[in-house]
Parts: sequence; C-alpha cells; structure tokens
Amino acid sequence: MKARYCDLCDGGYDAEAIVKLFTADSCWDGGDLGRVAGHEALHRFFSGMPRTMSFALHHITNSAVQVSEDATRASARWYLLQTATLRRDNRAVVLAGRYDDELVIQDGEWKFKQMAIKTWFFSPWDEGWAKTPQVFS
Repeated sequence: MKARYCDLCDGGYDAEAIVKLFTADSCWDGGDLGRVAGHEALHRFFSGMPRTMSFALHHITNSAVQVSEDATRASARWYLLQTATLRRDNRAVVLAGRYDDELVIQDGEWKFKQMAIKTWFFSPWDEGWAKTPQVFS
C-alpha cells in the first residue's frame, strides 16, 4: 500500500489513482502541509501537487505494521526522507518525517482510512535542516 502510494506521488501525483487507495471518509493530514478529508478534497489536493512540486522522490524506511486479530484493520508507521523540487522557485528541498497510518479492509481491499505525517524538517537542500528546519515557517 505505502509503496503504491509513493510510486503514484513520485510519478506525478495521479490524483485519480491516489484517491482509490483511500476510503471515502478518509483523512490525509500533513500538518503544515495541509489537511484534507474525503475523496473530493483528496482529489483536489493531489491534482494541485504538480503545481507545488515539480519533482518528488519518497524514501520510506523503518516500517512497522500491526494487523488486528480479525485482519480487517491495521495501524502502520513509516519514516520518510523525501527529496523534492518546489516549482515556485525551482528550489531543491529535503523533507523528513514519520507517517502514522490507519488502514481498513473495504470491499476485499486494503485502503487508507487515515494518513498522518509528522514533519521533522522540510529544508532547502543547499542550506540543510540545521540552518533552515522549515521552508514553510
């Protein structure tokens, strides 16, 4: 699930395909990056991402997934290190954080019910996180 999500983001943010990974009442919570709920809002958000980021490459590590005893729900966490290019000024950035996700089985498929990102830093590549921990501050 997470690999598919990252592939779709890194491949240009295919909003139609990304939305299909989420339940209709899902929430994507990126903290300072925004919070959207439901398919319509998710579609709008991800359709707009190519205007924000002209390039993105998600590196996901330290996965931990706990599936419920009845195998209908799961909680998961992943660490994120993302390199990207902000379109507005063609600026290379690096982002680090942690995804905390809730997944459910819906119509026989796993779907994201909630995806939350806690960002540790979102910094200009040339300055680094020690000098500029948050590009959006």
